[in-house]
Amino acid sequence: MSAVRIYHNPRCSKSRQALALLEEQGEAFEVVNYIAEPLDNATISDLLVSLGLSARELMRKGEDTYKELNLDNAELSEAQLVQALADYPRLIERPIVVKDNRAIIARPPEKLLELFS
Repeated sequence: MSAVRIYHNPRCSKSRQALALLEEQGEAFEVVNYIAEPLDNATISDLLVSLGLSARELMRKGEDTYKELNLDNAELSEAQLVQALADYPRLIERPIVVKDNRAIIARPPEKLLELFS
């Protein structure tokens, strides 16, 4: 398995730009299309630890699903929010790049270069 992984949404321009930057690095990497193959709760929880974020911080708050499910409700538990990310992968902020044990949300895409320094 590659030491570098990108959680990629092919329909997202920032995600495509991050993928191109990774290709320029010349290092092998794995692409995970988390839209086609949604992540399970354990993988999302591991990513959250690597990112140093809560589930709510990883959510795309502008998505209609976020509003429709009232995910801004402060009474929702972390487990409920992780489940929402698993059930509705478009809610996941993207792209996420992981190198070894470090992870970053590559927005802007150039931010992923921090993992290579």
